[in-house]
Amino acid sequence: MPDKTTTREQLINNLNEDLSREYQAIIAYVVYSQVLKGAQYMNIAKELEKHAGEELTHALTIAKHIDYLGGMPTNTPKPVKLTDNAEEMLRADLKNESDTIKAYRERLQQCEGLSEYAIAEDIREILRQEQEHLIDLATALGEDAPDLSKK
Repeated sequence: MPDKTTTREQLINNLNEDLSREYQAIIAYVVYSQVLKGAQYMNIAKELEKHAGEELTHALTIAKHIDYLGGMPTNTPKPVKLTDNAEEMLRADLKNESDTIKAYRERLQQCEGLSEYAIAEDIREILRQEQEHLIDLATALGEDAPDLSKK
């Protein structure tokens, strides 16, 4: 059921939170893709480079919608975990992707509640890619993707 209580201003603020998470992802993927060491991580390192580009596209899309709604896109990323432990890097990314997916699921409902269907369509496409990232990371860790249907 669409969320009818979200205002346009709240949507702008929430999208700026999403934008901060996209910046975080860009930074993490750029750094992690270059510093992951070991033969077992070569495939995921190349995948993370690809993810960085996709996250940049997401950031541009979200910033465009913030501007459309009359807001100013943020310039502040959420913090990036820096470590030289490959598994910790991948786990940090997996957690961030999980948080991002949950947030975009909420944003989708908020957009539809405000009849912002074009923004909702772009968020659906972003969500699809974020879920692919989640699966890639879980696979690299040798596990199933987490079940995000639970609150």
